Parts: sequence; structure tokens; C-alpha cells
Amino acid sequence: MWIFGRKGESGFSACSTAEEVSRGIDGSGLTAIVTGASSGIGTETTRVLAMCGVHVIMAVRNVDSGRKVKETIVKEIPDTKIDVMELDLGSFASIRKFASEYNSLGLPLNILINNAGVMAPPFMLSQENIELQFATNHLGHFLLTNLLLDNMKKTARESQKEGRIVNLSSEGHRYTYLEGIRFDKINDSSSYYSIFAYGQSKLANVLHANELARRLKEEGVAITANSLHPGAIATNLLRHHGFIEGAVNWVGKYFIKNIPQGAATTCYVALHPQVKGVSGEYFADSNIGKASALAKDAELAKKLWDFSLKLTESK
Repeated sequence: MWIFGRKGESGFSACSTAEEVSRGIDGSGLTAIVTGASSGIGTETTRVLAMCGVHVIMAVRNVDSGRKVKETIVKEIPDTKIDVMELDLGSFASIRKFASEYNSLGLPLNILINNAGVMAPPFMLSQENIELQFATNHLGHFLLTNLLLDNMKKTARESQKEGRIVNLSSEGHRYTYLEGIRFDKINDSSSYYSIFAYGQSKLANVLHANELARRLKEEGVAITANSLHPGAIATNLLRHHGFIEGAVNWVGKYFIKNIPQGAATTCYVALHPQVKGVSGEYFADSNIGKASALAKDAELAKKLWDFSLKLTESK
């Protein structure tokens, strides 16, 4: 990443790491949920938030893996507060169980980082028989956010601290089907193209954050919602594409971010004072970036919201 070191208005660049963008920030008294926290940038995000004093709840599908990650972080940062809870974003039942258990614990919630995802697998269906990428990357986080939103509003009101919702999208949101979101063909296996379906789910992440930001502003709630591109990173998201994964690893040191750099924008948007009050934006390289024209389509965002609400309430 040495060729992409130019700093933006924030003072950070594509080369900045999660530790660098969070340096000097005191997150004590804050509570965050990070989905997909047991690997890749989710793990690094958890580690750096914990380093800043944030109480982090790792929402993971594999609890054993999550506990091992927690043990590693606690060895490095003994005074940190981390909990592990089970969450499978491909299952609405699991999401509802997680949210119910979390809310019943009486824990506050200042920061929600919708990080977990799958990338370009062969055509598969979720437990609710919805195309897996759309179900996991978008619908799972849409439902989770809605179920935790009352808690976040209460926390923001009582703590007088701004809440932040962070959706991890991707530059892949530009490479989707022509219509953007195929509302009538979400489960059409005959025309399924894994990369476009991934792009569709990542476009949905941006649209979700934008519409949520609009609704929160309208309501006058002190919670922001933003989306971001973490950067091109060699993680296990590429596991369904062996050749691509091999090529990425080969040239990666010149063009691909490492994991500490990949987690930087997430930590920046979740914690940095520069982002206070900023909502409905798309970030890249720890700076405000430019999303696609489809991602800025307010009517498409409203249509997706209603469509997602109907799907998550009916199953």
C-alpha cells in the first residue's frame, strides 16, 4: 500500500492503521457490538476498540473461535472488557435470539458495527430461503439494527453521548445488476451471478445506512449511520475463489491493505471526534468518499427499506 499514501482532509490515508486513527481517543464508558468479530478486520476492530477502553461484545457465529480471539486480546490488553455472544446473520431466529438476550442484559449500546459478511459464494439460500449474500450481508444486519435501535436511542438519551451505526460496504457496491437491487429476482438462481449478487448486497448496505440516517435525523435522535469501504484486503472472504485469492496474496504487498489498515476506516467512523454529527455518508481510507449514483438514490433507499421490513417481518 506504499503507493497509496496520500493523506486526505482527515489527516489519514489508505496506509493509516486502526491504531493510528484511534490514537489518543478515550472510549471508556462506551459499549460496542461488532459482528463477525472472530476473524479478519472484525478481530482487529475489536482489539483496537478494546485498546481505547470500549466494552466490546463480539457477535460471532462460532463461539469457540470468538473465545480464542478474546483470550488473545485479553493477554495483550489485560484490563480490557470483552464478551462473546453467538450470532448467525444467516438466520433470523438467531438474530432475534441475540437481540433479545442482549437487550435483557440491561447493557447500553453506543456503537453498532455491522461488519460480518460473505463474498461471492455459489448460489445458496439462508435458513429463511433467501439468497445468502443478500440475507447475510444486508437483511441480517437490517433486522439486527432494528431490534437494537430502541436500546441505542435509550443509551444516547441517558448518556448524552452520540450513538454510531457503521455499515461495512465495499467498492463492490458499484458492480451490481443493472437495476441495482433486483426486488423481483432476489432468489432467481438461473440468473444468479455471484459477483453482481455481492455488489447488490453491498449497495444495500449503503442504501440502508442512508435511509436510516434520514429517519434518525427526522426523529431528532443523536445517532448517526454511515457506510464505508474498508479497502481491498486479503481476508477469508475470498475463500470461494482460490485463483483470485492466490493472485491477491502474490501482489498484495503492493496494492492490497493489510488487516490493521483494513480496520482503520471502521475505527475512524466508529470513534473519531471528526465524525461527530456526520451521518448518511460513505467513507473510504478514513475520509468521506463518493458512493455510486445508485447508492445516492433516496427513492431506491426507501423502496429497499420497505422491502427489507416486509421480508424480515414475514419470516
